[in-house]
Amino acid sequence: MKLLGIGSRIDHPELGKGVVTNVTSKHYWVTFIDSGLETIELDSEFEVIEATEDDVDTVSFFEVQSSLVEILKKWSDVSEVVPIADKWKGGNLILEPGDTSLQGKEIPIDTFFHKITMVRDRLRVMEQKINSSNLDEQEKIDLQQYITRSYGSLTSFNVLFKLKTQQFVGQKGS
Repeated sequence: MKLLGIGSRIDHPELGKGVVTNVTSKHYWVTFIDSGLETIELDSEFEVIEATEDDVDTVSFFEVQSSLVEILKKWSDVSEVVPIADKWKGGNLILEPGDTSLQGKEIPIDTFFHKITMVRDRLRVMEQKINSSNLDEQEKIDLQQYITRSYGSLTSFNVLFKLKTQQFVGQKGS
């Protein structure tokens, strides 16, 4: 059986006319005029209207998408899902000023926690950018120490994290 290439046009007895948009080891992904994207088995019954060469890329759309997500996580502000400790879910952070004539503020802990994790993620991105920059080694070390101290300043918020592996870690004892 000769594989159809991407761009081949077919006529399926139930789904109608469509164009092959991806090929995997077991399926054609076909965009049909009436029903949209469907997957059909390679040995399905259909009429070939026009075949293109079978220069099929063996990388699936899912694999490309997964790789892209990993790259974005590594090099951008895209943050991983960081769970808050169960005991804080649905709670509020209450800020009361020392001056009783002023009004306090109540913030959902989930909102506050999200902002804390965004700070952490942006520090990580900054770290990566510093390490891959053209700065000389001493400049990189100096900037890295500022980031480490920033992490250390944020360790007070570790109580909010569900997983210890996602907490802030400052400079270890000298």
